[in-house]
Amino acid sequence: CKYALEHGVNYFDTSPAYCRGKSEESLGIALEASGYKRSEYFIATKLSNFSPSQYSFEEGKAIFERSLKYMKTDYIDYLLLHSIGGGGMKPVHERFLDNGLLDWLMEQREAGRIRNLGFSFHGDVAVFDWAMAHHDQYHWDFVQIQANYVDWENEQDKGRSGKYLYEELVKRNIPVVIMEPLLGGRLSKVPDHVVAHFKQRKPEDSVASWAFRYIGSKPAVLTVLSGMTYMEHLEDNLRTYSPLEPLTEEEQEWLEEETATLIKSYPTIDCNDCKYCMPCPYGLDIPGIFVHYNKCVNKGNVPESQQAKNYQEARRAFLIGYDRSVPRLRQADRCTSCRECIPHCPQQIDIPRELQRVDSFVEKLKQGTL
Repeated sequence: CKYALEHGVNYFDTSPAYCRGKSEESLGIALEASGYKRSEYFIATKLSNFSPSQYSFEEGKAIFERSLKYMKTDYIDYLLLHSIGGGGMKPVHERFLDNGLLDWLMEQREAGRIRNLGFSFHGDVAVFDWAMAHHDQYHWDFVQIQANYVDWENEQDKGRSGKYLYEELVKRNIPVVIMEPLLGGRLSKVPDHVVAHFKQRKPEDSVASWAFRYIGSKPAVLTVLSGMTYMEHLEDNLRTYSPLEPLTEEEQEWLEEETATLIKSYPTIDCNDCKYCMPCPYGLDIPGIFVHYNKCVNKGNVPESQQAKNYQEARRAFLIGYDRSVPRLRQADRCTSCRECIPHCPQQIDIPRELQRVDSFVEKLKQGTL
């Protein structure tokens, strides 16, 4: 945390729902230990009242007060209504409108306990459009959207189209915070021939840096979020943004068209390992299954048929890796299609269908009938 602050990082995004409820508290400890003044960094957190047991005004207020306590602060710089859009308008009414919670949050903004009030969006574009139509009432200070070069122009689903969401915000002069610039890490973990595609352009640049430069080049972007696991991730981001070299128009087109088409040609599942679908009532490790499948796609270990040159090697790697990554009793064949997970998925994946697809593939590999 201190190293990041020393090198110019000053926006820290968290939520009561992250890291099994420990993220805010951990961030509070790290920021206090950094020695930096409260005025030298920005804290962004969320009203993550996802469970029906948290829909009451009292519970929503308690979540906000706990956030202040855990992060050892008396105000939040950026407070988001967490993940509106999934399930349509009904959850928005239940979580924020009918209970008077949004009105109270606006009062906290007036009192200075919230400096900027906004929302993060996933899902039904009608909810986003409703929020835009009510901007004069709520005066959104910022909005957090998913955007990257693969989904920038999504003609099938406006809710996944970064361009549509971004342009609607620009029309209203609302600053934009970007999440999923790497599409859950998948734009940094690409097949070898896609890596070569990037290296022909700039051999010294990481694959991830292209995605960060792409979205950071948009003028209305306030900041770009990055989930960093290792120090080298932080160092690579610092190289990318210190200072940012905006993409040329030709480079943007190259990413949106040629590169995006190349990446979309690989049959990965749109899971970003957020774990919002967990726990599964039947014990499946849903993200673990999808992460293993996607990893094998990128490594070329998902053969299309027995005629594939590397069929035996790929078959062995997939099956052995599957058992090592996901315990037998938590694998895709245990899915009952109860559909409990679907409303929780920000990416709107038809999880039971994809689990069935993975299970069918696994069975064909085992039986040698691919």
